[in-house]
Amino acid sequence: MAKVRTAYACSECGGQSSKWQGQCPHCNAWNTLVESIAAPPASRFKALAGAPSGVRPLASVQTLDNPREPTGIEEFDRVLGGGLVAGGVILLGGDPGIGKSTLLLQAMASMGLRGKAGRTLYVTGEESVEQIALRVHRLGLVNAAVELLAEVQLESIINAIRMQRPDVVVVDSIQTMYTEALESAPGSVAQVRECAAQLTRLAKQSALTVILVGHVTKDGAIAGPRVLEHIVDTVLYFEGDPHSSFRLVRAIKNRFGAANELGVFAMTERGLKGVANPSALFLSQHAEAVPGSCVLATLEGSRPLLVEVQALVDTVQGGLPKRLAVGLDPQRLALLLAVLHRHGGVETAGMDVFVNAVGGVRIAEPAADLAVTMAVYSSCKNSPLDKKSIVFGEVGLAGEIRPVLRGQERLREAAKLGFKRAIIPSANRPRQAIDNMQIVAVSRIDEALAELRS
Repeated sequence: MAKVRTAYACSECGGQSSKWQGQCPHCNAWNTLVESIAAPPASRFKALAGAPSGVRPLASVQTLDNPREPTGIEEFDRVLGGGLVAGGVILLGGDPGIGKSTLLLQAMASMGLRGKAGRTLYVTGEESVEQIALRVHRLGLVNAAVELLAEVQLESIINAIRMQRPDVVVVDSIQTMYTEALESAPGSVAQVRECAAQLTRLAKQSALTVILVGHVTKDGAIAGPRVLEHIVDTVLYFEGDPHSSFRLVRAIKNRFGAANELGVFAMTERGLKGVANPSALFLSQHAEAVPGSCVLATLEGSRPLLVEVQALVDTVQGGLPKRLAVGLDPQRLALLLAVLHRHGGVETAGMDVFVNAVGGVRIAEPAADLAVTMAVYSSCKNSPLDKKSIVFGEVGLAGEIRPVLRGQERLREAAKLGFKRAIIPSANRPRQAIDNMQIVAVSRIDEALAELRS
């Protein structure tokens, strides 16, 4: 076998160098040379020598209906878009100890207990098989038909996969793997990229489902090159407060399903359990209505969720006024305070404003604008909103209330949980009445604030 040559490519200009240098000799950028495998010269021009190019007309390509394989964990299947797809590559990232390995062990064990023995292979590069067995016993999965392999060398892992021929392979984690084709240490940019590329190539060629576990940096991004997220088909992030028993799995990218889908789990002594009614996690149980509290009907992927938005407006205790948003966009908060001042007549220049989304959920959609505005106004005027009211709508700079997507589903979720009143944009008014639900349609911010004054 010919020795594999390595080269160093610049991540800025793409220029190559035979050895590593601190500065790229082509574009003079610093610390941009990354080790990679150099292709043989003959293979680069193979197409020019008359080799078939593989070009096919689009009309002649037959589509394949790949059935999804459920993992047996309903919340996990929801995030995946219905289950695992043959040939799909999934990247699961999250903080250390948040439950990535536990969830995947439960999923593989569930598939094994449903009569699919020998179809799942769990490759661990961070723990021994004995340590994995201890965790399996703790989870009560003693009879799980899961094959275990403790290995970090990529070539050995690929050989084991070809011998065992499983349907699903879990690699925990991609940052611990290395290939002998590169001289860099495991976890380096070149090693992570090359190992992920070879596993992806194997998955596509053999219709194998590969799940890669990835570490995250202190900023919350998956460690390694950004191209890692582009190589795989699905990117999932594990979220949640380490001091809380609840965990969220969010789909950031999914070629086989909806992105931004959310799965909610509770950490128990027997592992992660799916939460049937996640809206209850994000709603505080107040005995009476309190100022500064507003229930938002938001949307996570295809799932409507009810989340309590809390606001606290207080006099500045010295220094400059503070603007703090937890779970919401701070820049969006500053914009809404300006709209509230201009079109609602509420002055917050000399006040500290704190806004929080209960339960640790992160809300990015503009449908939260109206709920944040009403929560701030409620706290500022010490006027509580009715406990059985929900709010959603986007607020424009001119003070108008803009419609949001899938308002009907948000209203149905609220009605199912016993809410009696909804303050929504006029354009989202349902065509048919919803049982036991009073609809208050507003077109401007002052109309919405009038509901708090009444």
